[in-house]
Amino acid sequence: MDQKTNSSVAETQTKEFDISRTFDVPRDFMFKVWTDPEHMQRWWGPKGFKVFHSKMDLRPGGSYHYGMRSPDGHDMWGKFVFREIVKPERLVFVNSFSDENGNVARHPMHLAWPLEMLSTITFTEQAGKTTVTVRWLPLNATAEERKTFEDGFKSMQQGWGGTFEQLGEYLVKVGRGG
Repeated sequence: MDQKTNSSVAETQTKEFDISRTFDVPRDFMFKVWTDPEHMQRWWGPKGFKVFHSKMDLRPGGSYHYGMRSPDGHDMWGKFVFREIVKPERLVFVNSFSDENGNVARHPMHLAWPLEMLSTITFTEQAGKTTVTVRWLPLNATAEERKTFEDGFKSMQQGWGGTFEQLGEYLVKVGRGG
């Protein structure tokens, strides 16, 4: 096997992280909340973080670049590079930390975190409510990065739980349930 094949085999053996939450809003609106930078600026990020920069080019190959400030005043940057956009069903993108210019960067607090994450966000609607499911897998990761990823599931549950909480609060503020 060549090196690329070995990497692909190892990545498929990495346990996928997934988390879901159901919100009392129609799928079309939920998709808009995830694909409009003005909406994203008002809810995206872990609990207590505030987005101060939100710029999106919503197309395959386009990106979402954001800056957010932690409750203790530290700035962090991130970026999505869109691979697939299926309105209103799914978004697939490569997620990474970045610098303020959009260049991929290491996690500011954990250098062994994977540089890139394949993120698949699905939106399923039933009886007017939408379930958002987030699936994450590290991309092109070393063995150490894959281990760090799998060891971080509890922290990711907390982080995504806070993000979903902020999303729910935002939906209530815009009068669309929660």
